[in-house]
Amino acid sequence: MRLDDDFEDEYDYDDYYDHEMTHRSSTATFRYAVIIGSVSVLGILLIVLLLNSGNGQRSGAQGSSQYSGVSAAEQEHAQNLQLENSVEELLSGSTLTADDLDIWEERPGDTAVENEPEEPSSVVIKDDPSTDGLHTLIIHDNGTEEWVSINQYLARNDYDYSGLVYQRPLMKYYENNTRVSYVGVDISKTQDYVDFLELKRAGIEFVMLRLGQRGYSSGEITMDEYFMDNLKRASEAGLDVGVYFFSQAVTVEEAEEEAQFVIDTLSENKIQYPVVFAMDTIPNEVSRIDSLDKMERTNIALAFMDKIRENGYFPMVYGDKEWLIQKLSLGSMIGYDVWLSQEMDIPDYPYQFVMWQYTTHGSIPGIAGDANLNICFIDYSVK
Repeated sequence: MRLDDDFEDEYDYDDYYDHEMTHRSSTATFRYAVIIGSVSVLGILLIVLLLNSGNGQRSGAQGSSQYSGVSAAEQEHAQNLQLENSVEELLSGSTLTADDLDIWEERPGDTAVENEPEEPSSVVIKDDPSTDGLHTLIIHDNGTEEWVSINQYLARNDYDYSGLVYQRPLMKYYENNTRVSYVGVDISKTQDYVDFLELKRAGIEFVMLRLGQRGYSSGEITMDEYFMDNLKRASEAGLDVGVYFFSQAVTVEEAEEEAQFVIDTLSENKIQYPVVFAMDTIPNEVSRIDSLDKMERTNIALAFMDKIRENGYFPMVYGDKEWLIQKLSLGSMIGYDVWLSQEMDIPDYPYQFVMWQYTTHGSIPGIAGDANLNICFIDYSVK
């Protein structure tokens, strides 16, 4: 601590003596008498101050009694001298330095105080849905994001994603250095003509063929134009085959009608992989299912899959993360396998799934345009 550079004593001694000389006398003898008297009084005051320095502050009446018999001017002079000595003592008697004052903050680059606990490297914000492990992020088609609660009663997937190996364009999954996954493509008339022998040579092991669909406006059930030819040539190429049906059913009865259509079509054809229920709205179009609520959609999906299972096939439901979590009641669909559509390096879907469509823009020999590539974690051909 130090005083400002422009600090000055409030009392000016020259002014004091000039004032006294004006009012008392102009003679030198009297001046000397006054000076000698003042010095004597100050000596007495200093002795009194030293004797009482440890006794604390005194009351105003006691303070004034120290100066009884002394003129007002002399009292004022003594008080200012005492103030000056007190300030001097503070300046010369303190051993504090800036480091002893807790108002100083450590600056970047300063050495931390020994044994002071370190700040954590990262701060987890309480109730942050991105870190609490209780929420999952939904990204809607319009780009908006929403954190939704994870249902703690649904089984979580236990895949170790460090075992995923992307050998372009195929995704594979390994456990204990052994591949435990199967690679496939899903195909409809959109892919036009497909060379299944080329797909086989490229490493594809199964195909999911669109068998048919219901019109999103007309409600009419039709078969995919390429289905029968695709089924025949895929089987001849030695590929395992599964099928999916694109539903626009708005009642349980319509869902059962769609399932029966699939069963009738497959009656004379053998398949190894599941029969999949797929439903979705139509972008920029009005579809039959737009007014359905979550439980209506769920009951329709269950009606389709129940009938498929009753006829000896493996039922499965298809959807992206938003559709599966927000458009269906997964708690009502326990026991049915899930085919997840999510174009990410690593899926963040929290629940169990057995098939994953990881891209709809792949490139592979045998398909001229974009290929929908999939990985399956179950070999349905041996179930």
